[in-house]
Amino acid sequence: MNSTMTQFELRFQSLNESSRSFAFPCDPKGLVNMDQLSDRARNNYLYARAMVGRELAVPAVRPARMH
Repeated sequence: MNSTMTQFELRFQSLNESSRSFAFPCDPKGLVNMDQLSDRARNNYLYARAMVGRELAVPAVRPARMH
């Protein structure tokens, strides 16, 4: 992953549980490179996109948390 992709994350926050969320590396515009995600992360990303408005809030681009 290039450095631009690791500086931002696209975060989907739960509508029901404040502690539950999904976050994926993205560019500054919120574009996620699905080819660089693991199979599990890709499945979680597709799930999160499908659940916007049902279980998850509209995603927000945020600075990534460095681990």
